Amino acid sequence: MSYLEIDGRLSYVEQHGSGTPVLCLHTAGQSGVQWRHTAGPLAALGYRVIVPDLPGHGRSEPAEHGPVSDLGSYARWCERLIATLGLERPFVVGCSIGGKITLDLAVSMGDRLAGAVAMAAEAGPGRVSMSGLRRELEDVAAPSRTDRTHLGTLAVVGRDVAPERAELIATMHRREDPAVSTSDLLGWGTHDVRAGLARIACPVHLVVGEDDLWLDVAKVRMTAKDIPGARCTVLDGIGHYPMEEIEDFAPLLHSWLTELR
Repeated sequence: MSYLEIDGRLSYVEQHGSGTPVLCLHTAGQSGVQWRHTAGPLAALGYRVIVPDLPGHGRSEPAEHGPVSDLGSYARWCERLIATLGLERPFVVGCSIGGKITLDLAVSMGDRLAGAVAMAAEAGPGRVSMSGLRRELEDVAAPSRTDRTHLGTLAVVGRDVAPERAELIATMHRREDPAVSTSDLLGWGTHDVRAGLARIACPVHLVVGEDDLWLDVAKVRMTAKDIPGARCTVLDGIGHYPMEEIEDFAPLLHSWLTELR
């Protein structure tokens, strides 16, 4: 676990184990803490697990110009992280905006990746109220914001998740910076890599929870259909955060990565 200087700013990057590199990307407004139950067990299965806090998230310093609303900027930052660490043909796994960034990297890096697992993401713009989000940026200190994050998280956790686990996920999510998470969601609502899907040159696996209210499963399936050789898995009883909702997630992810090889 260490700080790396990228773009003149310090970024917090966890690293676990050795072996095949796997870059794990978090969701909007959150941090690498979302992978805390997965990183160690995945490393024990023979991987070098890299878990960064994106700029402005968790322990990382903010981007030079403040909160980022272009997910493509995060993807380029990830490319620089991969280069800084000297990772050769890593896997990339991401969820929500991390899933969209994963698809962006699959388009831009092609066969320089061993494979990509994009969870809770589609290739086109996500479903959000852009005007509502822009209004929130004018007053992100509203007392109810943390409560909305808490309740909103509970709303998109799957029905098979135990209530106490769902409550823990929602409580952990309350830590986010509203300005950062709102900007992330603006990126979610505008990011679009559909034009590049046909030229993706690495194996891709899309994953979506059946209970994910943020996603239209049909659009995720369509994204998979537009990527050469891609597959799509729909998780019954799971919502927007598979790596947090599914107990003992590492073996399942290992099985997906093995299939991508």
